[in-house]
Amino acid sequence: MTENEMSTLRDVADNAILFHNGLWGGPSGFRWADNDGSAAGSVPQWESESLESLLRRGLAQIHPCTGGGRLAKVRLTNTGADMLDWQMAA
Repeated sequence: MTENEMSTLRDVADNAILFHNGLWGGPSGFRWADNDGSAAGSVPQWESESLESLLRRGLAQIHPCTGGGRLAKVRLTNTGADMLDWQMAA
């Protein structure tokens, strides 16, 4: 796992990442999460690439919003949480 992917894994564990689905305007993509759960700006390109890698590898998932909202939470899977625990213990 690269350092960028590890940093991104920690951000996901901290509930710092949202996914904007592009409904009702605005481009789809990953956003930083504000303390109140709203979007606080786009994540940098390197982090988006790391997020895509984590999603493909089954370490994170996008959880669709209830009620048809635009923002979805990005969360660790059990495998992602295990990977984070393992990396932190090393």
